[in-house]
Amino acid sequence: MVQGESNKSANSSKHHMVGGEGPHSYLRNSEYQKQLLLSADDSIQDLISHHLDAGNPPRTFRIADFGCSVGPNAIQAVENIIKAVKIKFENSRSTPDFHVFFNDLIGSDFDTLFKNLPSPRNYFAAASPGSFHTQLFPKSTLNFAHCSTALHWLSRIPVEVTDRSSPAWNAGRIHYSGAGQAVRQAYSDQYAADMEAFLTARATELVPGGLMAVVVLGFPDGVVSSDSSIGKAFDILGSCLCDMARAGKIDEERVDSFNLPFYYPSPSELTALIEANGSYRIEKMAALAAPMRRRPDAAVLTSHLRAVIEVLVEEHFGNGVVEELFARHYEKLLKSPILVDEKFWKETNYFVFLKREEDL
Repeated sequence: MVQGESNKSANSSKHHMVGGEGPHSYLRNSEYQKQLLLSADDSIQDLISHHLDAGNPPRTFRIADFGCSVGPNAIQAVENIIKAVKIKFENSRSTPDFHVFFNDLIGSDFDTLFKNLPSPRNYFAAASPGSFHTQLFPKSTLNFAHCSTALHWLSRIPVEVTDRSSPAWNAGRIHYSGAGQAVRQAYSDQYAADMEAFLTARATELVPGGLMAVVVLGFPDGVVSSDSSIGKAFDILGSCLCDMARAGKIDEERVDSFNLPFYYPSPSELTALIEANGSYRIEKMAALAAPMRRRPDAAVLTSHLRAVIEVLVEEHFGNGVVEELFARHYEKLLKSPILVDEKFWKETNYFVFLKREEDL
């Protein structure tokens, strides 16, 4: 589940997962995201029961899944939401129709997504292509918004990290992990702007009292991303690109201008951004149980990363780079301590349940 539209300097406008149903597709490499959705199911059902106003059921209950990607995970999420809403309305005079909107960027593989929709199903389905950092629906038309493991994607690479004259010029690295404070600040500022845009757009689209559930990948307060398995994996990927540049297989300047559009907030950052927006009450924020928290498998980790960023790599470096890059990544990952040392397994997924204020 991904999003983002980038500026020209980032040279990366295709922030979507690998489509289709092949061995490197997101469809085949999204078990981690699936397990997160399963761990959030009970919380979503319980919170809908407590916070959804069933006094005047709408004729049509509209749900949007933002950053749906191509696999069945989004389908599972909206069916869980519908189940909970039906239970809430079971004593009402009528049960509403359900209209579900699946959102992702225009380049996403909607064909594969819709091919996997169940038939028959108890809702009407539609695609809503576009960046979730912008308003995508008319004012006060959505009853429930959902977004899982997509909000760490930035709308663009921070301009400063690709500017040679900037203190945040990030030459030799592909992420803020392990970089200087100026680089991290540039990423943090971009994330803050993107979250403000996301929250404001959803507040416009949701009906007064409308609900939103999000799953956000981040790190506990005080944890440095460079000490995590995510940070180490990005360091390995960057080192592979540098090795290929030294071997003359790719241009060094292209490596220096390649940065990954991901930011992982702490819970205090996330809370501050939501409160600063002022459009929601935080009904719940909690860490989710870590899925598949056992010794990571190098092949699985490499395949997952490839499904997420292959499109970005191809767009930036051209054809003929992906196979060698991820083969190198796998070989280096086999020797990495992140496969055996739990001290690197620090990333945490946060479940956040919000209720739009009645008066805005």
